[in-house]
Amino acid sequence: MACLALSLQPANGSDILLQTREWFPPARALVALSAFRQTRLAFASGKHNAAEDGDSSLGDDPLAASSGQLIVGVESKYRLVYRLVNGIYVLGITTVDQDDCINNVFECISIVNQAVSVVVAACRGVDVTPEKLHRKYAEIYMALDIVLKGVSSIRLAAILASMHGESLAKMVHSAIDTENKIRGGDNWTNVEYISVEHQINVDVFSKATFELPPETLAAGDEVATTLDPMQASSAEKDDQLHTNTEESPAEKDPFAASDAVNKPQELVGGFKKDKDSLPADVSSALAGLEITTLPPAAATQPTTIGVEGFEGEYGGIEFSNEEATLREAFEGFNDAFGGGLDASEFLEPSKAPKLQQGLGGLEALQSGQSDPPASAASPGDKLENILVKKTEMKGPEMYISEEINAEFRESLLARVGLMGVVYLKTLPPKTAGDKETEFSFRVDGTAGVKRFIMQSTRVSTLGNGLFHVRTAPSEDPLPILKYSLLPRLTPLPLRVRLIKRHSGTLLSVMIQYASNPELPAPLNDVTFVLKLPVDPTLLKVSPKAMLNRSEKELRWHVPEIPFKGPPGKLRARMPVDSDEQDSGEEIEVVGLVQFTVQGTRSLSGLSLRPATEGKTDFYEVNHRISSGTYLCN
Repeated sequence: MACLALSLQPANGSDILLQTREWFPPARALVALSAFRQTRLAFASGKHNAAEDGDSSLGDDPLAASSGQLIVGVESKYRLVYRLVNGIYVLGITTVDQDDCINNVFECISIVNQAVSVVVAACRGVDVTPEKLHRKYAEIYMALDIVLKGVSSIRLAAILASMHGESLAKMVHSAIDTENKIRGGDNWTNVEYISVEHQINVDVFSKATFELPPETLAAGDEVATTLDPMQASSAEKDDQLHTNTEESPAEKDPFAASDAVNKPQELVGGFKKDKDSLPADVSSALAGLEITTLPPAAATQPTTIGVEGFEGEYGGIEFSNEEATLREAFEGFNDAFGGGLDASEFLEPSKAPKLQQGLGGLEALQSGQSDPPASAASPGDKLENILVKKTEMKGPEMYISEEINAEFRESLLARVGLMGVVYLKTLPPKTAGDKETEFSFRVDGTAGVKRFIMQSTRVSTLGNGLFHVRTAPSEDPLPILKYSLLPRLTPLPLRVRLIKRHSGTLLSVMIQYASNPELPAPLNDVTFVLKLPVDPTLLKVSPKAMLNRSEKELRWHVPEIPFKGPPGKLRARMPVDSDEQDSGEEIEVVGLVQFTVQGTRSLSGLSLRPATEGKTDFYEVNHRISSGTYLCN
């Protein structure tokens, strides 16, 4: 403990000042000061009597030295560190502890030295008298209070400099500003407006928009065209492609005919007229044009179709040249979703019923089917992408993963604990983009919860079981809440009992188990592991089990444990080397249980609900229940 009190005691007269810590009683400080005074007077009277008897061998008065230490008290002992300044004792009181006595002494000596500096500064020199101390009593009292609680050298220098100033409050309250000024730092009140002004400027410029007039943009485009004609043409193509994409955002009918069939040919619209770049001689500009040969007139005549359901005259096709193929002419009919039907583009190999007569599968175009078949896939889609689309998330998903630990000693439950984690699975970043997942939800069934822990960077509590989550999209599930249940309210999914008998050199072990009928779903694929004390040479088990000799363990796999019915039994019998009566030591056998189950309900009874009824902010998927350390011995 540090210095407990400071006092000014003259060599002759009553104490001038006493300053104590808040928790140290002044009565005890007065007892220590009285004991110091009595000891000092006793030493002085003893020295005086010895001098009168003519015996001067005792030396000087020990408490008349300039500084020293003295331990006083009988039951409650205190160490007093003192310095004598011109007849005034500056005393520091601390405890006498065996553990940190050295630390107390050095810290107390430092505080006493600082108090001496205050006293000397108040009296303007070492000529310290009670009269001078009384004239500066208020300044000395406040300064010693600051020194007693701990003060740095910078603040002490500021206190000493302002000891004879006009304002006492300035000496007490200007310590922080003084230290900052000496160290070269600015006060926050002086620079706060700079930070506020900087933040305001950032907000203003982040929201500011600058728009150029259309005339300026047009002039810039013309200059860019003259500088780089190739870049201008590519930019125009990108603009046209972007415009076409914006005009047709809706999904079209995949079995509709291609737009290229009914699209009129552009003769002049594809050319851009530029007055500056027009050549003087028109014939030279037409020299590079290639004139194709027109097809015969019979090719443009309509064709009469007599197929049932398709009767009528269909318009002819205008070929670009005589060597054009049917595929190039029907450019929109060469794939499954452009107008024609190609069996290789379907996901399922099921064959459609053949029509009696027709145009090789084109009958489906006019059969009135508005929706594509479920097995159809868009052009270029792969099998992996189609499977992903079928299992695509509709929105954020939440589920609870709980792990239960239990220990049974024979048929009694020794200890149990359940830890649960609430996971949030957001939409993948490819689907959600930069959009954050944000919604509120409610947790019901928290009567048995002992403690809740939140991931404060992603979720915050709104009170009454309501939580608000806000996070960026992630590929992996995010843990947002963790909780534990009270042991007395923790449900057990499975009760296990281990019985062993050691008769002579024969060891028999039996494991009995029974399922909890209130589970949300029956336990499937349960594994029972029996840790064997030895590697058995002979082994008899019922039912069949798998023996791992390297690990010395026996494993049973139970496909399903029903809710009702008699308890299950697992038995094992093996010979051991030692006899129980001869050795006197009990053989230790431990059984472990491993299981995992998924269901619509959690084991603890917790459930996740939207904050507002009828609003689907997230989807609650199957919860997970697994066993941690589930053993019996």
